[in-house]
Amino acid sequence: MENKQNMYRNGQVRRVVTGHDAQGRAVVSSDGMAPNVIAHPHRPGYFSTQLWTTFATPAPIGNEADPTAEAGKMPLAPPAGGSVVRVVDFPPESDAVKTLDSEQAKAAFDAIGGHGASTFQAGARHPFMHRTESIDYGIVLSGEIYLVLDESEVLVKAGDVVVQRGTNHAWSNRSGAHCQVLFVLIDGKFGPDCLGA
Repeated sequence: MENKQNMYRNGQVRRVVTGHDAQGRAVVSSDGMAPNVIAHPHRPGYFSTQLWTTFATPAPIGNEADPTAEAGKMPLAPPAGGSVVRVVDFPPESDAVKTLDSEQAKAAFDAIGGHGASTFQAGARHPFMHRTESIDYGIVLSGEIYLVLDESEVLVKAGDVVVQRGTNHAWSNRSGAHCQVLFVLIDGKFGPDCLGA
């Protein structure tokens, strides 16, 4: 049996997409590696693999073209009214991450489609603090990682699920092994009780 460490090597994730034939019967539209993988410039070994994107709710269901086929185009947040599903491979955090300044952190988020998401300022708990106006479901597939919030943090492990409601946060892998997390992001709108919204 293939070990979990190799399942997401270099962001390669097998993706089976279904559709319909001309008679309306269920068929496999594509079966292969997800085409859109982005590496992180300040986290060697970090890969974000876009599995699918929708652009509206309810999502149109048909035989539309693959919305993730354009390599390198992967906004961090979901599109307005839409959703995103991706697998992220977090390597053990290097010492270089701790030395990033706010401009480097912002540039790093820009490089992975997160323009404007970085909230890092001097004194923040982690250089990759960020926030999106979305509900995010994070399911830890393997390994462990800390969810860092403004004034606290929690360790989550394989099988744990995080429901993130537009909060300022970062992910910090302090273990000696990779951590893979499946994320589903759904576009949202900040409520009046979200400070800084």
